[in-house]
Amino acid sequence: MNLYVLRHASAGTRRVNPLLDTRRPLDKEGKKQCLQLGHVLNSMRLHFDLIVSSPLKRSLQTASLVGMETGYEASVLLSNALAPGATFADFQKLLSECGEAENLLVVGHNPNLTTFLGSLIALPKPARIRLRKGSIARVSYDRGAGTLQWLLDPRTVRTLYTASTASSRRKTSRK
Repeated sequence: MNLYVLRHASAGTRRVNPLLDTRRPLDKEGKKQCLQLGHVLNSMRLHFDLIVSSPLKRSLQTASLVGMETGYEASVLLSNALAPGATFADFQKLLSECGEAENLLVVGHNPNLTTFLGSLIALPKPARIRLRKGSIARVSYDRGAGTLQWLLDPRTVRTLYTASTASSRRKTSRK
């Protein structure tokens, strides 16, 4: 399975009230990050068989926007195994339930998402990985063992997006 691990995009400042924080949406920068990431994934010819998101609003928005940009037509599944309070055992159970998918995208939160990713690629002691908001990692995953193939930081995505959308027309002088 090709497992794509995506941390939700920018959603502004964390709210003090946990109930309000669960409903915190993406901000303008977060929506822009999703559209740019979707464009870059399209140019890489990546398509997802299944997209699973944390039930929190910012993750669901990230999953929906990236899915829409990559041509994903099914509904995004929600799973508490990607919520902030989830455990690695919950995450492993989710992966076994989604074992039929060849290309699986999961969208969640820090710090548990980076812990899950680190545990997949370096057991028994998790590797330390930094996932900024809007970062995506590709892991080749097979029965409990994973190999990190690549990781795209939002800055890299922005650079790739800018390079791919720049005009290919030569600049000429009007003299």
